Amino acid sequence: DKRGTLQLSSLCKICETLVDLVAEGVQIVLVSSGAVGAGCQRLGIDRKDVTRLSHKQALAAIGQGSIMRQYDDVFSALGQPSAQVLLTLDNIASRSQYKNASSTFEELLQMKVIPVVNENDTVATTELRFGDNDSLSAQVAIMIGADWLFLLTDVDALYTANPNSDPSAKPIPVVEDLN
Repeated sequence: DKRGTLQLSSLCKICETLVDLVAEGVQIVLVSSGAVGAGCQRLGIDRKDVTRLSHKQALAAIGQGSIMRQYDDVFSALGQPSAQVLLTLDNIASRSQYKNASSTFEELLQMKVIPVVNENDTVATTELRFGDNDSLSAQVAIMIGADWLFLLTDVDALYTANPNSDPSAKPIPVVEDLN
């Protein structure tokens, strides 16, 4: 949410929906973000004060476990196995790593496990970062041909541009054409 805290009620509703879809035979991949924010929350640090890459990476290492623990707790309570998958752009760019990641996803989905994907911020460098989970989710969707892809975000709508950097960005209430 806008305070930088995890909304457990929303997370639980999303997880319940995903479990229902898996029960119907739908293959699900969940792309989630927030590792740096969760690390800041755990240490009481204002995210705006985090500017160095190494500081962000350390906070991501702290926060990623918290995020995955929340997913694991909720999915476990619902009887649904989940798995953590951390990727970098380097993993997608390298043919052998791409094939390994693709095979891992294929096995997880065959086992009816929900992969929870995030960028591996702890090792990603400025020039190797996906930059946002929209790009990461698109790469994963292409990689595995997923039936569904859920992207959790703190953005309240689809915009004409990034509202954080472009004050003229306007929300798009309905997408009429995907071409």
